[in-house]
Amino acid sequence: MQNLEIARRLHQVADLLEIDGANPFRVRAYRNAARTVGAHAVEMRKLVADGTDLTRLPGIGKEMANHIRELVEEGELSILGKLAERVPLTLVEVMELPGVGPKKAARLWRELEVTTVEQLAGAAESGEVAELDGFGERSQEKLLTAVRRRRGGERRIRLGDADKLIEPLLEALRAAPGVERLTVAGSLRRRVETVGDVDLLAVSDEPETVMERFTGFAGADSTEMSGPTRGRIALGSGLEVDLRVLPRESYGAALVYFTGSKEHNIKLRQRAMARGLRLSEYGLFREDEADQKTAGEAGQEPDPLAGERIAGAEEEEVYAALELPWIPPELREDRGELGAAERGELPELVTLDDLRGDLQMHTNWSDGRNTIAEMVAACAERGYDYLALTDHSPSLAMTGGLDARRLRLQAREIAKVQERHPGIRILRSQEVDILADGSLDQDDEALAELDLVVVAIHSHLQLPAARQTARLLKALEHPLVNVLAHPTARLIGKRRAVAVEIDELLHCALDNDVAVELNANPNRLDLRDTHLMRARELGVPVVISTDAHRVGQLDLMRYGVEQARRAWLTARDVLNTLPVEKLLARLGR
Repeated sequence: MQNLEIARRLHQVADLLEIDGANPFRVRAYRNAARTVGAHAVEMRKLVADGTDLTRLPGIGKEMANHIRELVEEGELSILGKLAERVPLTLVEVMELPGVGPKKAARLWRELEVTTVEQLAGAAESGEVAELDGFGERSQEKLLTAVRRRRGGERRIRLGDADKLIEPLLEALRAAPGVERLTVAGSLRRRVETVGDVDLLAVSDEPETVMERFTGFAGADSTEMSGPTRGRIALGSGLEVDLRVLPRESYGAALVYFTGSKEHNIKLRQRAMARGLRLSEYGLFREDEADQKTAGEAGQEPDPLAGERIAGAEEEEVYAALELPWIPPELREDRGELGAAERGELPELVTLDDLRGDLQMHTNWSDGRNTIAEMVAACAERGYDYLALTDHSPSLAMTGGLDARRLRLQAREIAKVQERHPGIRILRSQEVDILADGSLDQDDEALAELDLVVVAIHSHLQLPAARQTARLLKALEHPLVNVLAHPTARLIGKRRAVAVEIDELLHCALDNDVAVELNANPNRLDLRDTHLMRARELGVPVVISTDAHRVGQLDLMRYGVEQARRAWLTARDVLNTLPVEKLLARLGR
């Protein structure tokens, strides 16, 4: 069992305890433990196997450590089963709907006998939900909309979560006898922000052995399909995974076929047909037209291996046979990449090595976990030339934001840390809240002392588009503002982007020499790829930042780079690929 699944079970216990009216401190203990497990870089199963004292982890006492060991060793949690005897476990699914917390779930259960999403839909359609205290007509309509969306759409998993969930399976398959190559394909290889399922491709002379290892994976909840060279399993998290074991000569063609979007693949097949070729997951073939016609007239299924094989073993040779250079997976979305490739105009996409610094992170001066010294040392270890410390401004009281006085006190500590780390430049900054009227949550005198000013919205997220846009434009027009952070404030799968006119926002940023942030946290990835493509088209500068609140989150930078690559960004489009002096000059500081 993986960390995300363990954290999910602990959250379920907390939810059921809260519905059951348990002591709030006990509920909080489970939530804290779930956060610790979910964020930990090392899998709990490895710590348990190594005999590590789990109580050394933050928020993990003896009881929680026992729960973790039970989940790792047994795959079940006895306390969850006991709670489910008193509180319906299906209420956890009800609480996944927006606006339904434990208190509202308890009211729905006790007063309307609602225990499932479908029962909630029925109660909402009959108008019963609106009559409950704490709900009303508007809440009832929101719940109905959420239920309809849930019914009509597939369950999608965020990119970062999918990476964590699939890694143990990849480790197990790589260790299987006879596996020569193993690659992730599909939307996960294209680094799409959410994935519905995962495609894996392998090369092996022992496909039966590989398939046995796959369907027998300990983390599999069920085997959906199993054949000699293809199988599908569902992980405990619900994520479905397909595996295809291929001959060497088809590996590249299959990688092309199972990586590209549907539209990209259609264009490739059309290009092949225009050259008298047939492209499939088996390879690129030249087939005699008379043979094709004869097979069709005889009502026979076409032979996928018929004809002369032109290419197939490697992706590069497939594209080359179609008179194209290899196209990076992130671009295979039918957004003009084939035309650009044909013209020799594919961009040289930005890489992680191009970045010289991280321009948003938080320390224990506000809501971060680590000290300034710890964050600076971690950035130095990652080879950065500079970093910006951007603790919150005072209006976000729950974060312990810094007013002008504390901001200047922080400057003293920064100066001391800087003396100990002469090889990396520490930029004084702040993530300044944009207030409801578009003014900034810090006085101009304090802002003028900073190396750069980052602004963002964190509240009043439900404003109509016109007011939200006007609010942001006013902030961008402030002469001291340099970067707009996570511009749409979205949280993927949890909170929709604010209503804002993106094109108007980007034009304003361009006119005022303000950079827009690509927040690299996989829960945000804000701006999204299509917005970043528009920024590139207009010439709006982009910065890629992690918004790290602890040292480990600095490694999320790769998700920002992958999102930037999907948007066709090059190093020239990203400001924090510049040396520090050029960066500051570009920002007008």
